[in-house]
Amino acid sequence: MGRGKIEIKKIENTTNRQVTYSKRRSGITKKAHELTILCDAEVLLIMFSSTDKLFEYCSSTTNTKKILDRYQQTTGIDLWNYQYKKMQDHLNHLKEINKNLCREIRQRSGGELGDLDFEQLRGLEQKVDSALKLVRLRKEHVITTQSQTSKKRIRQQEEAHSCLLRALGERELGSDFGLGDNGTTDFDSSFGLANGGQHMLAFRLQPIQPNLHNMGFNTHDLRLA
Repeated sequence: MGRGKIEIKKIENTTNRQVTYSKRRSGITKKAHELTILCDAEVLLIMFSSTDKLFEYCSSTTNTKKILDRYQQTTGIDLWNYQYKKMQDHLNHLKEINKNLCREIRQRSGGELGDLDFEQLRGLEQKVDSALKLVRLRKEHVITTQSQTSKKRIRQQEEAHSCLLRALGERELGSDFGLGDNGTTDFDSSFGLANGGQHMLAFRLQPIQPNLHNMGFNTHDLRLA
């Protein structure tokens, strides 16, 4: 059985429409490629999908610009005139905007005010006032930010200064008690030396009474370990 005829109308389902577009695009691209090889033709295909995606196919023996230039020469239709005119109009519009902005800047600086009427001068005054308010707000913001940063730095320096004072006070307190490098006092060190095994204190006892000298007692050396 042969294939039934498909009614040519817009496919409402978005997914089915995209699938059909992809399949038929591949088919027409294949036909264009075959036509280029079999008939030595120059083929250019430009397609836009419903989602504005561009697809382009051009024969390998040429390029898009050459084919469009040949089309202009053959048909006498200037394809670039409209685009050039559009770009020229846009450029002129930008020049006019720049001219008006430069004139407004000079007027805000006090120049070119002779041609302005009362309403224009009033409008210019309002614009200047609005600009001054913005400048003041920006200035206040910068000053506030700098002030907060300075206060933060001062607090950090005060904390560092307090830490240094505490460290210095502890050091002076240790010096008053005779603390050594290992944290011991001079009293502890002296007492340790007096009671050490290798250090002894020598005491010599001699009789005070004169008659004891003649009793034959010899002097004695007493040593404390």
